[in-house]
Amino acid sequence: MSDRTPDFLAHRAGDAVAVAVRDLEVGPAQGGFLDTSDTEKVDLAHAVPLGHKLALKDIPQGHAVIEYGLPIATATADIHRGDYVHIHNVRSSRWQTSVA
Repeated sequence: MSDRTPDFLAHRAGDAVAVAVRDLEVGPAQGGFLDTSDTEKVDLAHAVPLGHKLALKDIPQGHAVIEYGLPIATATADIHRGDYVHIHNVRSSRWQTSVA
């Protein structure tokens, strides 16, 4: 990445979200991936607290949110690259059940 400490880390290349490794303010942020040496730059539209998620890609409402290479949630609203991703715009896949 560079000698700069990353602002965020994603688990796998291709993930739609990454995790802030410190409190992040609106504006440019730079991070990387745990499985590659690739770097990513994102302009944050919202502040993102330490340990919370930010969008690396646009995620339309109703689509899966991918982290660890797996669907972890469903977008409950359109999420844009650089948005704060949290309970206001996603629903966890962990507790979702189908209704027959």
